[in-house]
Amino acid sequence: MSKDSRLSRRALLKAGALGTVAAGGAAALRTLHGVAEAQQRVDTTGGRAVVHGSHDAMIAVGELTPGQFDPTAFLTHFDYGTVSRMPNGQTLREYTIVAEDREIEVAPGVFYPAWTYNGQVPGPTIRCTEGDRVRIHFTNKGAHIHSIHFHGIHPANMDGAFEMIPPGEGYVYEFDAEPFGLHLYHCHTVPIKRHIHKGLYGAFIIDPKEGRPAANELVMVMNGFDTNFDNENEVYAVNTVAFHYQKYPIPVTLGELTRVYLINITEFDLLNSLHIHGNMFRLYRTGTSLTSSELTDIVTLGQGERAVLEFTYKFPGQFMFHAHQSEFAELGWSGIFRVEEPTRV
Repeated sequence: MSKDSRLSRRALLKAGALGTVAAGGAAALRTLHGVAEAQQRVDTTGGRAVVHGSHDAMIAVGELTPGQFDPTAFLTHFDYGTVSRMPNGQTLREYTIVAEDREIEVAPGVFYPAWTYNGQVPGPTIRCTEGDRVRIHFTNKGAHIHSIHFHGIHPANMDGAFEMIPPGEGYVYEFDAEPFGLHLYHCHTVPIKRHIHKGLYGAFIIDPKEGRPAANELVMVMNGFDTNFDNENEVYAVNTVAFHYQKYPIPVTLGELTRVYLINITEFDLLNSLHIHGNMFRLYRTGTSLTSSELTDIVTLGQGERAVLEFTYKFPGQFMFHAHQSEFAELGWSGIFRVEEPTRV
């Protein structure tokens, strides 16, 4: 295919399809948004007719290959490590993280040659409490040099910026967890944009000693994928799989506090954002304060920025959430909260 005959992601979006190049050859992620034959269909999540042009039509076609990463399970899965006590009484949490090359599915039938932590993108959500001793046993089974850089406070030799780990070797990161808040970890090997974009990142949550109010807690990592290697993203998502939460809405209980741990790790774009419909959230930037900074319905973050969002729905029904960069939303970064009445016993 000549350079002149290639379609840009924006041209493909206008045509109602998203073209990608995967490791196994050409593949296509078609959205029903803008496709002429998709005038009407039955929505499998709500059982109602979907009219062409509605947001219900903005969805990926097909299903992921069985055994692939599950974005729904990832939302609420926290790795607290193997717990023991040190001689001084301090809690020790030990984790195992392995870097390895693995092909991942970012939309049904669209595969991406990723570099992963523990075989998934994002990597596991590491969680501990402020003051815990954190010990991470890192092994590099990938084909390239890698490291782990943790956001937060720690000694210089635990920073991951200079301690490069060659393939087949390992390193032990150990430090006291501080300060409390929502942090992240990622590879810091040069070129950094390549190592991050390929998938080497994850959430790092340090809880305050006094804890936070009980809530339905969800981890959302905003990311994107350059599937044809032109230094622009063709697929956008929260937790890797395009339109997953549009197709499989996140259940939320009416009147229950929901807490979202939101991280932006998108490469190639200066900003990413989250907007929720029919509600407002209390915003805690970086989560390092227990006092909310504002009440809003949208937050915009640069790469590496993160925020804790807390909200309670007043009305039942289906409410969208999505990037407020419309292009991102239409290329996969949108979903639905399905707000339901509490179960009566």
